Amino acid sequence: MLDVLKVRIYPNKWQEISLAKSFGCSRFVWNFYLNKTNTQYQETRKGMTYCQMAKDLTQLKKLSDYE
Repeated sequence: MLDVLKVRIYPNKWQEISLAKSFGCSRFVWNFYLNKTNTQYQETRKGMTYCQMAKDLTQLKKLSDYE
């Protein structure tokens, strides 16, 4: 038998800002690599692996063109 527990959080102002930044970064990375994988697949018929994305992400961080 499965039990369900619903929890609601009430973050303070600092936590709200921190959560918003974290979710924004996650959304950016997801959309960036989704677009990049789709583009690469259309060109070469091969997508990107996780290792390729992780290696590319470290290079993206070093470039810091994105804020």
